[in-house]
Amino acid sequence: MNIEIVKEERTAELFRALSEPNRIRIIKILRDSNRELTCGQISQYLKIAPSTVSYHFKALRRAGLTRTRQQAQIKYLSLNQQTFQEYLPNLLNIL
Repeated sequence: MNIEIVKEERTAELFRALSEPNRIRIIKILRDSNRELTCGQISQYLKIAPSTVSYHFKALRRAGLTRTRQQAQIKYLSLNQQTFQEYLPNLLNIL
């Protein structure tokens, strides 16, 4: 398969993950916080249920837009800068 086609398909996958407004809000919160945040913290920022935030966490992680680190029962989310740099350069600057 052509490398350009693979990259285009990957980019489309990333845009599908970002097609939900709450996911874009999560990305912006993570960008602005400049640190790892928990589901509960983001839930408070967005004023939506933690279960809804968790659902969005999973979609963002699957797309490779975020990284999750688990410590005991708590999951910490951060941006996967490498994905943004490779596929969506400058997106974090314009959100």
